[in-house]
Amino acid sequence: MLEDDSGVTKKRTLPLSSLSVSFRSHEMGEVELSCLAYAKMYLHASQFPRCSVNGLLLSSSPAGGAVCITDCVPLLHTHLSLAPITQLALTQVDAWCSQTHQRIMGYYQANACVSDSSPTPCALKIAEKIFEQCNNAVLLMIDGEKMFPGCRVPPIVMYERKDARWALKDKHTIMLRQWEETCSIVNQLFSSGDQALLVDFDSHLDDITKDWTNQKLNAKIMELVSPANGNV
Repeated sequence: MLEDDSGVTKKRTLPLSSLSVSFRSHEMGEVELSCLAYAKMYLHASQFPRCSVNGLLLSSSPAGGAVCITDCVPLLHTHLSLAPITQLALTQVDAWCSQTHQRIMGYYQANACVSDSSPTPCALKIAEKIFEQCNNAVLLMIDGEKMFPGCRVPPIVMYERKDARWALKDKHTIMLRQWEETCSIVNQLFSSGDQALLVDFDSHLDDITKDWTNQKLNAKIMELVSPANGNV
């Protein structure tokens, strides 16, 4: 729940995107966001509706060509700008990606203020660090004003590195796929309270027995995705 300037409490909910959301550009080529990655961003923001949250976007596809964000690692819900914790998280996620044949492809963030989807200095700094290692890195900001059921566009504002800065991409380059299937999947996850299953790196630091790779949640999401794709 969130309170606006008038003191009125507002509930932050996220809309339901597709199994694959594609962003096209001549500079970067196509960028696709999987249901697994989107659902976990959704649950992360839902679990901490009063907080800014952030995370890393991962890809298991080879370098070069189209970019497919296949997964994400939720990082923090407190003190996003605290450099030592962020550096620790980046190091551990990078090591885990080497073991699982993935790579860090970008960064996402949802600001606590639902009317603000602009990258913060923290978001720009982390995105820039990722770009130094990956020249087609992406920066995704969650648009709180579009976080409601029935919204017909994804609540995502995408930035690309262009002319030595992070530039807002043309919103008309967004294309949706399989809206109904992901709508059903995210509804089931949220209705079942599965945001409680999500573990971000913050929570892992509080209790190191908690799995920040979220294997249990990943398996549950993929079980829902397979029937939606006809892969029963």
